[in-house]
Amino acid sequence: MLYLWVKALHVISIIAWMAGLLYLPRLFVYHCETVPGSESSERFKVMERRLLRAIMNPAMGAAYLFGIAMIVMEPAWMKQGWLHAKLLFVLALTGTHMMMARWRKDFEADRNTRPQRFFRMWNEAPTLLMIGIVIFVIVKPF
Repeated sequence: MLYLWVKALHVISIIAWMAGLLYLPRLFVYHCETVPGSESSERFKVMERRLLRAIMNPAMGAAYLFGIAMIVMEPAWMKQGWLHAKLLFVLALTGTHMMMARWRKDFEADRNTRPQRFFRMWNEAPTLLMIGIVIFVIVKPF
């Protein structure tokens, strides 16, 4: 029964993390349209900071915590290829999270030089990684 609770909390954490990973680059797209230092720009800075610090960072930490707990509860998984593939994609998702955190700091300091198109393209990366992760976990192709 404990395992099912840990699994449920892991999925809840992932949903919250993914929501942030999908929304933050969309905020960046809109933030690109504002004049640095304007009231709109300052509002986006607050939204981006709160999304990252209050939702995304805690959700990522919880996803890792509950994911590691499940592996500890089912150590035989460490011998299965699907888990290794999933963990590789999770590391890529984490790298994407860290890049977004760096881009947020650029916006905060009014140093962003990237166009909207750049953030529109990066908005797709978390979705593609998530698709891979779900396939590895559900289908277990290897």
